[in-house]
Amino acid sequence: MIMFSPAEGFAITRCVGSYVRDPQHWLFKFSPDEWIAASLREARSAEAAFKMHNARAGLAGAKRAAGMALNAALILEPDVSWGRSYVDHLMALGRDGGVPEAVREACRVLLESPAPGGQVVKLRTVRSDEKAMEAARDVMAHAYAVVKRHAAKEPQE
Repeated sequence: MIMFSPAEGFAITRCVGSYVRDPQHWLFKFSPDEWIAASLREARSAEAAFKMHNARAGLAGAKRAAGMALNAALILEPDVSWGRSYVDHLMALGRDGGVPEAVREACRVLLESPAPGGQVVKLRTVRSDEKAMEAARDVMAHAYAVVKRHAAKEPQE
């Protein structure tokens, strides 16, 4: 397994064995399953924000939910081009020809959805909010599939 070395930022080091928790490291503070669980909680918060007509919090939460799930995949399939932030992850995956087009499109939807409050006023609808949530769910499902694919490969004790 290849892992990001906590002491070296984005330097890649080879590590034998499975995930090792590092509470001080941005990526390894949670296991892949914990990142998936965190992304599900964040998605619920984003949905609640959209229902309360808080599109800014809803869109930010949808991006965070997708990014948190991608952290799980990043632990198992390290790629320095994904960067560190959730938005960096979405940008990289949106250009990755190795993932299904639906996942790339979902990343683009999240990245291109205009945040409320800019110079151009974009009228938001329930449909546009749901489109952002569906995009987040598509990205999260992809990350979940990566996690489960790796779990199936691990030897059972």
